[in-house]
This record gives sequence, C-alpha cells and structure tokens, in this order.
Amino acid sequence: MVTGAGSGIGRSVALALAEDGWSLALAGRRAEPLRETAALAGADALCVPTDVTSTTAVTALFEAVRDRFGRVDLLFNNAGTFAGGGTPVEDLDPETWRAVVDVNLTGAFLCAQAAYRQMKDQSPQGGRIINNGSISAHVPRPHSVAYTATKHAMTGLTKSLSLDGRPHRIACGQIDIGNAATDMTRRMETGILQANGERAVEPVMDAADVARTVAHMAALPLEANVQFATVMATTMPYIGRG
Repeated sequence: MVTGAGSGIGRSVALALAEDGWSLALAGRRAEPLRETAALAGADALCVPTDVTSTTAVTALFEAVRDRFGRVDLLFNNAGTFAGGGTPVEDLDPETWRAVVDVNLTGAFLCAQAAYRQMKDQSPQGGRIINNGSISAHVPRPHSVAYTATKHAMTGLTKSLSLDGRPHRIACGQIDIGNAATDMTRRMETGILQANGERAVEPVMDAADVARTVAHMAALPLEANVQFATVMATTMPYIGRG
C-alpha cells in the first residue's frame, strides 16, 4: 500500500514497486490521479480515495485492501502536506498548524496503526512499514515550524513502531528525503529562503532515485531492516545548513 500515491514521491514509489512485482493498493485524496498512477504502473491496482486524517476512511481503506488481497505486506506511509510553509512562527494560525499535524502525523499514525493490526493478525504474521520522513526530521528550513515539528515526530513514530513490532515480525524504517523533484519542491528552481536570510536556487534529484531506495528497503526479508536512510540531492545545502 502506498499513501499519497497520486503524484510525486508516492507515484514514483508505486511505479518502482510495480516493476518489482508487488500488487498495489493506492491511496490518496482524489481518484483520478490514483487511476493515472495505476495506468503508468501497468498494474491492476486497487485505487481507494482516502482522507488519511479520518479514522473511518482509513478503516475503510484497509478493509478494501484486505478484501482484495487478503493481507498487507508493505505500507509506504507517504501522505503529507507543507501547508503553512514560508510563514513565520508568529503569523502561523492554529488552524493551519492543526491541519499539518492532522495529515503529517495523525494520518501517518492512523495508517500505521491499521497496518500494524492487520500485520499482527494475518498468517503468516508480519510485514513492513516505511515512513516518509524528511531532511526536516533532522534540520529545519526557515519558517517551517509545523512541517518540521511533524517530521521530527515521525522519527519517534518510526522508532516506537519498530520496537513494538518486534514480537510480531513487523519491521519499520524511515526514509528522509532531500530535494526530490516534485511539485512540492518546484520552488527550489526559482530560489528558496536560506538560514542566513538569502535566497538561493537549490539542486534537486529525480524522484526515481528515491523510489529505488524505497524498493530496496521493501525487498529485504523481515529479518533485516533499513532503520533510517537519507537520500538527497548531492549538493543541496543540508550538511552545513545554517
């Protein structure tokens, strides 16, 4: 299962997994982009429009997957938003903060919880959850307090799931991505605020490079786990940021 599968990283990962022979369940807000992803993958994928912030919607998603495939072996927990990015702390309204937390953190938890329950109960037992963190799980960009806080929290979610999943053969890892070329990072091409107050164009990498890494993590036996992986454009200002 891939959440946020209608575009960007989610779409690239879905294509890579399809190429490796995985059966796909694609979740996202809108049906048409999900169908486009399925068509690009050349796969008979299950497409389920889903609001990951809704317990009811997430429950329905996993019920649909169980009905179609009988089990869940992999969740790529990818749905996210950068709402409020570029807004100074003092100007960020509480509604936007809650919206980012709802999608990036609560949504990730709800999907992970549903996957965990299914993986624990199915036979053979077990499965793998890969959370999409971010470079912002390590260091922030200016004016990104909501996004950065949720991505730091994602690291705690990953660690807790990894620990609690041990008795049930549930592996959990995290991929932290820096400047993959997607709609979310298009602003990198025209210049983005740096920690020193200047604006600079930043390099980006192909999202397919991220997808290959996720596919590698997914292909490991459950006895092995990539706990954390960082994949980034080689010369982006991460090492030395600030």
